[in-house]
Amino acid sequence: MNLFADFEVRIKDALETLDIIREKRDLVDFSRLTIEPPRDASHGDVATNAAMVLAKPLGTNPRALADIIAEKLKEDADIVDVTVAGPGFINIRLSQHYWQRLLASVIRAGTDYGRSNVGKGKKVNVEFVSANPTGPMHVGHCRGAVVGDALANLMEFAGYDVAKEYYINDAGSQIDVLARSVFLRYREALGETVGEIPAGLYPGDYLVPVGEALAKEFGTKLHNMSPDEWMPLVKERAIDAMMVMIRADLEALNVHHDVFYSERTLHADGAARIRQAINDLTFKGHVYRGTLPPPKGQLPEDWEDREQTLFRSTEVGDDIDRPLIKSDGSYTYFAADVAYFKDKFERGYDEMIYVLGADHGGYVKRLEAVARAVSGGSAKLTVLLCQLVKLYRNGEPVKMSKRSGDFVTLREVVDEVGRDPVRFMMLYRKNSEPLDFDFAKVTEHSKENPVFYVQYAHARCMSVFRQANEAFPDLDIESVDLSDAVSDVTDSAEIQLIAKIAEYPRLIEAAALSQEPHRLAFYLYDLASSFHAHWNKGKDNPDLRFVKDNDRNSTIARLGLVRAVASVLKSGLSITGTAAPDEMR
Repeated sequence: MNLFADFEVRIKDALETLDIIREKRDLVDFSRLTIEPPRDASHGDVATNAAMVLAKPLGTNPRALADIIAEKLKEDADIVDVTVAGPGFINIRLSQHYWQRLLASVIRAGTDYGRSNVGKGKKVNVEFVSANPTGPMHVGHCRGAVVGDALANLMEFAGYDVAKEYYINDAGSQIDVLARSVFLRYREALGETVGEIPAGLYPGDYLVPVGEALAKEFGTKLHNMSPDEWMPLVKERAIDAMMVMIRADLEALNVHHDVFYSERTLHADGAARIRQAINDLTFKGHVYRGTLPPPKGQLPEDWEDREQTLFRSTEVGDDIDRPLIKSDGSYTYFAADVAYFKDKFERGYDEMIYVLGADHGGYVKRLEAVARAVSGGSAKLTVLLCQLVKLYRNGEPVKMSKRSGDFVTLREVVDEVGRDPVRFMMLYRKNSEPLDFDFAKVTEHSKENPVFYVQYAHARCMSVFRQANEAFPDLDIESVDLSDAVSDVTDSAEIQLIAKIAEYPRLIEAAALSQEPHRLAFYLYDLASSFHAHWNKGKDNPDLRFVKDNDRNSTIARLGLVRAVASVLKSGLSITGTAAPDEMR
């Protein structure tokens, strides 16, 4: 049961019966109505702005209209009170029986409570991580990996048909640099003294085993080849080795992609796919021959002061037109981006979401322009930028990694603090805001550590069931229909906890529609806080304890409430990719 969706229907049905609305029905638009929790819980359980948004088209005063609507809503048997506040806000208080029915529905739904069809099966491609296969993933990749994975999980839970994709940037100059770096390690494995790694090559120790593997496979054969001969052999093995390492890093973070898409496939067969994408844009009138003025600041690699083939991207929302084919006939990096989007579009996706690092801000408008041009405006493209992560240990900045050479790897962070703290804390700030990650703080056993606080709430829920088994050894909790006993849940503090649970379906839909998975992390912390607060009340007031040794029926009823809390915590933690432990040690 979605409380707010339920009352949206009830309120609209009530409005339809009012004479003042029926007489001017063609002037009334219900789309701006909101049904939400009041900002102050003491004002009620549900609030609506119906009078505020309908008064003007009806030619009446909002407060007067609110009074009319309030009187009508009082006829609903599940509503015990309706009040009008300020210029016309309507606050509704629900009956105890309604909350009990809602609790019963949550218990029956289990971890499926909150699942929605707001996505209506829309096909969405979420591309995230897509790190160059030139080394281990660093902590910046980590944030994008968690945001992308959690967003995909969230949207799937909300009824979208989601595919998680990784774009392997395995074509271009960075792969040449990787191959030369690996070849140097290969020579080292053969016994040469290579000395300090030359500037421009990748210095990390992670390439040592790749060079050793080449020495074992080829012996000295590669050393006797020309660069043109050994380069393709080394490239292929280096990319494969890097992707094995990257997949292992992602596995450690509990991130799994449905698709790994190689950029090299776009360049296969004489770059046939890139050529076809440009031909299609040309046919649609988006391509021309011309020159570009020099951009301000540092010149990009693909800028030329010569006539070249250009994408008329300014006509579809971009700031400047973009080069597709250089004057020497070679394709730009951007041309591959066009072909890649076209491939996604032809795979049937209605929306493509790119989760990129903050340094990719300049890509947003050009990618959006590509989407408009290729799809004719029928496909949506969204870019989410993840701001930087700063690492600290007890407030002091963390130094660079020896293994990578110049950054802290994702694996080092996960190995030190665990997967769950990394995943949850990467979501505990909006992706567009910088994030400080302190190794000491995320392992604290305190309320100040959000992931511990939320997981501890679930573990406490499980401990309640163990206590109940000890108090009533003959009670088979798994065979009892806890939804049948909710009539004994009557205390106001218990009703407040149900009200917090009732926010979950609305939160899921709002977070999915806004593509903001951090909202879920915030909600889980609030729910955990509500549960812990109610637990503490039981210490002072034995009547509020979940397990009462002398009251079997009351215990069973409250076990239903605990089951509901645990289900929502487990559901939400699952979406974030974080475990819901039964015990905390």
